[in-house]
Amino acid sequence: MPELPEVETAKNGITPYLEGYLIEKIIVRQPKLRWEVSPQLAQISQQKITALSRRAKYLIIHTEQGYIIGHLGMSGSVRIVSARDPVDKHDHLDIVMNNGKIMRYNDPRRFGTWLWSANLDEFHLFLKLGPEPLSDEFNAEYLFKKSRKKQTPVKNFLMDNSVVVGVGNIYANETLFMCGLHPEKITAKLTKAQCALLVEKIKQELKRAIEQGGTTLKDFLQPDGRPGYFAQELQIYGKKGAPCPNCGTKIESLVVAQRNSYFCPKCQKK
Repeated sequence: MPELPEVETAKNGITPYLEGYLIEKIIVRQPKLRWEVSPQLAQISQQKITALSRRAKYLIIHTEQGYIIGHLGMSGSVRIVSARDPVDKHDHLDIVMNNGKIMRYNDPRRFGTWLWSANLDEFHLFLKLGPEPLSDEFNAEYLFKKSRKKQTPVKNFLMDNSVVVGVGNIYANETLFMCGLHPEKITAKLTKAQCALLVEKIKQELKRAIEQGGTTLKDFLQPDGRPGYFAQELQIYGKKGAPCPNCGTKIESLVVAQRNSYFCPKCQKK
């Protein structure tokens, strides 16, 4: 699944081709995605795109009259094409611009969506989201306060979007390894120092991933068709049985919150 760095990479890649230009039309080939594509999108014409932004794992296209909000789901990607490029089987939506460019959305598993909102402050999917991990609001004091009385595993805690947004499975695994924390450690037992280290490493890891264009494990591609190169930097995710880069112990895995979790039993004692 594309996580925060991949969505940020997608936003950065398409912005030069969309921002400041007019939408001529939006072509919806397959409206039945995870949530049905908002019918308002097919009615948009001659609206200027004023900015692009991201909230959690949502891509936001700002227009003069409202907001187009996209989620890439499990296998979605956006790329910039021209009218000459053939349409593939899983190309479900095109945003056709007046500069000859098209933002094309491809999603084989159809777990993504494209929605419309006139007011972001009232958009229902954003109402209960926690702070952005790269913001000043996400700090050691905040995380320690949130962790009190939480009897859930720390990995669940980090992936809870009401606590902090965008820390998905890959980056939760990597961060816990760097902090020497077992994924099943009870959240309430985190110390202030451990919370401070978690915040530091989450910010560090997400920034590094964004700089490298995200992580490509299977489906994700940057808007220009290149893979994300951060997969080469992963220390522990997906490496069950490989030696720990710190101590050489074999990496193990278990399922936490229905997701595969990877850890070193020596470096990340429970």
